[in-house]
Formats: sequence, structure tokens, C-alpha cells
Amino acid sequence: MNRQRSSAVPLAWLAAGLIVYASLYPFGEWRASGQPPWQFLALAWPRYWTAFDLLANLLGYLPLGALVCVAMSRAGRTPGASVLAAVLAGAVLSLAMEWLQNYLPRRVPSNLDLAMNVAGSAVGAVLARTADRLGGVSRWQAVRERWFIAGSAGGLALLVLWPVALLFPTPVPLGVGQVLPRLQEGLQWALEGSPVLPSLAPWLDAQLPYQPLGAGQELATVALGLLAPCMVALSVSRPGWRRPALVAGAVLLGAGATTLSTAMNFGPQHALAWRTPNAEAGFALGAILALAAAALPRRAAAGIGLVALSALVALVAHAPADPYFAQSLQAWEQGRFIHFHGAAQWVGWLWPYATLVYLLTRVAARGDD
Repeated sequence: MNRQRSSAVPLAWLAAGLIVYASLYPFGEWRASGQPPWQFLALAWPRYWTAFDLLANLLGYLPLGALVCVAMSRAGRTPGASVLAAVLAGAVLSLAMEWLQNYLPRRVPSNLDLAMNVAGSAVGAVLARTADRLGGVSRWQAVRERWFIAGSAGGLALLVLWPVALLFPTPVPLGVGQVLPRLQEGLQWALEGSPVLPSLAPWLDAQLPYQPLGAGQELATVALGLLAPCMVALSVSRPGWRRPALVAGAVLLGAGATTLSTAMNFGPQHALAWRTPNAEAGFALGAILALAAAALPRRAAAGIGLVALSALVALVAHAPADPYFAQSLQAWEQGRFIHFHGAAQWVGWLWPYATLVYLLTRVAARGDD
């Protein structure tokens, strides 16, 4: 089999990174337990467990197993080697996470968690292999080649992650990227006790002049939040009718992810509470601008995406954390979303910046129009 670039590669690395975050969160108060770090392997299985914990450990590693299997297969490995590599990757990562949890007072290493993680990796790999045998992977590759240009793996990975980024509560619909307050908190924690901290204290303690966004600013934020992923899609898509179709798909995906996020935060009865006049007008404006850009060359679309993302980040950075936003964050950090908290928040914070880097490479690419 020929070696081919696959969007499964960056997605597999991302899945591994999110597993590390979710397994070691909240990272603080590292200490030596005084017990052999591998002792948990020889213990009897825990007497007290819940179906949710078992399912969470199984499903948490399932995407990793599937993505590693697909990536290895696309790299030319045999089916057996691809499945074995996926299971080993999940096993090694899970073993490392359980070992490190010995040194975190809020986490407890468990051989049952390890077993479910390995099982999740195996299930994911088998599902990916089954889909490949049934022709699912080859059909997807054929669709991808008809719709997208060669070398579009990075852009497709970003497009897949965009709705995940929207699941973490945002101060404005589609307003991802409000990372500065958390960055300040993280640097203060990392530099605590360091001689460098006093010199950085004025910046770390500084607060942006958060002001309520005006109606025009809120509308513009929503429009830019939709325009940015549309420009990513246009920068890697083939010309013709597919481009307006991708814009329509982005509108539906953005609205669906925002509705799901609102339902998770405030209950299904409030799922459409985000549909304010400004938000709806922002969606309409973003869609119109994206459709108008559908005929532009790919590098031009990437350039528009850079401008849109830069403006989006600037607007979101000054968006206030209103009481409802703060309440939803508290629910994620302390309530039923704590296991999903790390994954969604990092994607939501970093998606605009990773996309900026990617679009810069698209603008710099030659012979791409």
C-alpha cells in the first residue's frame, strides 16, 4: 500500500494530548506516595465502581485506537500491524497515565481503568479495521479527493475540531479563543517561587478592560466566528458547487454545536436560548460573506481567514464573563462535565491560534491556486 498523508495523524496526536490532560488534571500538588509506583497492577480490582466510569474509560481511548489504526494503515502498514500498533499505543499511554497518578493526591491509579483503556483502544482499532474492510475508508478517501485538494489533512483536522471547540462555554456564540485569563493563571502557577515572577507580576495581574460588547460587536464576533472556519474549508476545497455546500455545512455545524453546548449548560429546554437577534444576524452575515468569497482563489480565502481570526481573537479577548457564562464555566469545572472539561476547553482556547498558523502556511504556499 502506498504511503499517504492522513488527517488521522494530527487527530491521533491531539487525542493523546487530551487524554494526558484529562488523566492528570488538575496537575497540582505533586508528591511521592511512598508506595511502589507499579503496585496498583497487582491489586485486586476495585470493589466500588460505576458503569459511567467504566464507559468513560472505554470510550475515552476508543478514538485514539481508531485514529492510530487508520494512520498506520494509511502509512502502508499491514492490517494486523495497524491494529497491534493501536492497541500498544493505548496500552503504553494508559500505563504511563496510571503510573503518574501515583504522584497526584486527587487521582487514584487503577488496574481496572488500565484494562478498560486498553479495551477501548482495541475496540477503536477493530472498528476502524472493520470500516476499512467494508470499504468505508476507501470511500471516504474518494470523497475527500473529489472535494479537497492534496495535502489538506491539517485543514480537515481543524474543521473536525471546530465543533468540539464550540462545546466549551464561550462568552459569545462562536467566540472561541478567550485564553488570556487562563494563560495568566497558568504562568502564575508555573512561576510560583521563581525570581522571574516579580518582574512579570504587573502583566500577570493586569486585567483587560472588559466591557459589555455592543450589539454591533456581538454581531461581528458571531459573523467572524463563522467566517473563519468557512475560510479554512475554502482554502483546501476544490472549485465549483462544493464550496457553497461547505459553507452551508459550516452554518449547520456551528448552529448544531452551539445548540448542543447550550443544552448541556442550561438544560434541553433552553437549547435555543443562544438565538438572540444579534446572534442570528451574525450567522446570516458570516454566511453571506463566506458565500461571496466562495469564488476566490484558495490563497485569497486563507488570507481572509487570517484577517477574520485576528479580529475574532481581539473581540473575544475583551468580551466580559457575564454571570451566565461564569455559571456555565463552574458547571463544567466542578460538575458533571469535569471529565470532558479538559478536552473541550483546550480545543476551544487553542483552535483559533492553531488555525492562524495553518492559514499562514496556506498563504505562503506557492502554486496552490
